[in-house]
Parts: sequence; structure tokens; C-alpha cells
Amino acid sequence: MENPNNNNLWYNKKLRRFAHQNRADMTKAEACLWKYVLGGRRLCGYQFRRQRPILNYIADFMCKELMLIIEVDGMTHQWEEVAENDKIREEALTAMGFTIMRFDDDDVLTAINGVYYQIEDFIIEFEQKSTPNPRQRGTSTATSSSKNTGITPKLIR
Repeated sequence: MENPNNNNLWYNKKLRRFAHQNRADMTKAEACLWKYVLGGRRLCGYQFRRQRPILNYIADFMCKELMLIIEVDGMTHQWEEVAENDKIREEALTAMGFTIMRFDDDDVLTAINGVYYQIEDFIIEFEQKSTPNPRQRGTSTATSSSKNTGITPKLIR
């Protein structure tokens, strides 16, 4: 079932309206991450989609080429019930082949450059493991930024 070339493989049309509402009501941290890092193919030319319905969940941000989901967690994700639901969700999404990166709201709002470099490092590692896709052939890939950002995302593979 792992076919990143199929746009609608995991798309859940039943959640479309709810996802649209979430896009209109993004948190401040989500809006900043979208505007300054993920939107408009700013990050290494990859297209990220925001509030994307996947299976029975809505991912904050998803890149199908990278099989990457980025979640921005507020305070509620520290609550036991929400954390348990996050774990169930992560298991289902990783079973589909996705990698999940989680960042706290505070990290996005106070150290967005660090968040950028963490995601960039993931992309560089991904590109080194895989063959280049057609739009990247003939371009050189950057080397790992290896910046000490002080931010450690929760990375689930």
C-alpha cells in the first residue's frame, strides 16, 4: 500500500470539511510553521499540505514525497488521554510507512530556525538514502546542517 505517487491513497474524503475548518483556524504555531517554513515549497522544494486527512486522522502537515508528517503539539498533548490517542494515531500512520516529527508550540514560536534545521536534516538524510526524483536530478543536495538547535523533535519511524 506504500505508493507515494498516488495522491489519494490515504486521503479520507469524509474528513474534508473538518480539515478545511482546521486550515481556517490554525494555531499561531501552525500558522508560523506554514508561513515561514513549509508553505510554498520553501523547504528544499518539497510540497507540504496542511491539515491533510489521512486514514481516520488529520495530519497538521504532510509531504507525500517524503512520507513525512509534521505535528505541532500544544499543551493538550501532555494530557494522558490525548497522549494515548497520539500513540494510537502514530502507530497507524507509521504502519502506512510515514515518519512523524513532533514539535512543541513553544519550539515553533521561539526557535523556528531550529525547527527548520531539524526538518532539513531529515530531508537531507532522506535524499541520501533514496534515488533523486525527476525534479531534483542534476541538482546537488546540501550536506547536513548539523546545527546545534537545542530542539529535539520526537521522531517516529
